[in-house]
Amino acid sequence: MRVMVCLAQKDPGAYIPLKEIAEAEHISQKYLESIMTTLSKAGFVDAVHGKGGGYRLNRTADCYTIGSILKLTEGSLAVASCSTTGPAACSRTTCCEAKPMWDKLDSMIDSFFEGITLADLLKK
Repeated sequence: MRVMVCLAQKDPGAYIPLKEIAEAEHISQKYLESIMTTLSKAGFVDAVHGKGGGYRLNRTADCYTIGSILKLTEGSLAVASCSTTGPAACSRTTCCEAKPMWDKLDSMIDSFFEGITLADLLKK
């Protein structure tokens, strides 16, 4: 999230070098490389390699929801395993009396984060 906010605060046409982002956000360049690879492959940022290269948002800040960023970088936002699918899913999901409650909470969380954009975070 900090990386996306950092990029949103910069000139939209400028490519920001990885080193500059790492220093500004106090993130190791090695770790930042993996974050940027994820963001780039998902089409959240544009990357240019070599001299004068770096990263930039490829859309305006109001086009990115916080939910989309979190889901990309963190995976599921589910608070309980009964709300997830795949290997991490709870084996009792079909007979759990509490599942509707967890599903409702997940829906509330999703709506909350999908209702906030990167541009909203930049407003003072």
